[in-house]
Amino acid sequence: MKVLLRRDQKSSGLMGGIKFTLAIRAELTETEKSNIQRYKLGETMLYERAKIVDPGSGLMGAASRLAFRMTNLSVSVNNLTLGKTIEFKDIVEMLAAEAQIKEAAQTFKNVLDAAATFGGETVVDVT
Repeated sequence: MKVLLRRDQKSSGLMGGIKFTLAIRAELTETEKSNIQRYKLGETMLYERAKIVDPGSGLMGAASRLAFRMTNLSVSVNNLTLGKTIEFKDIVEMLAAEAQIKEAAQTFKNVLDAAATFGGETVVDVT
């Protein structure tokens, strides 16, 4: 698995601000694609910026959950395989998210490697 990251920036609004974007996409082997389907890993969350603690109930709870979904940033295995572009207000937030996405992708690669070895043996040389 290889993860392709592309940073970009664009002007936003009349005030001359800048928005930063991070495009991510994974290049997967056929075996990795097969294991994602076999173990139903597509919806697995690799990165999520925030979690809702107490959404409330009733109409206000529904409104807060809707607002949360609209502002929350998340990256799933499906997003990684199909590609996703994420927009940020500042470069510091983008770099922090990039680092966490890289770490999550490495962990996911370890999961895919483990999935590929089920039914076989692994020899570990202990010194």
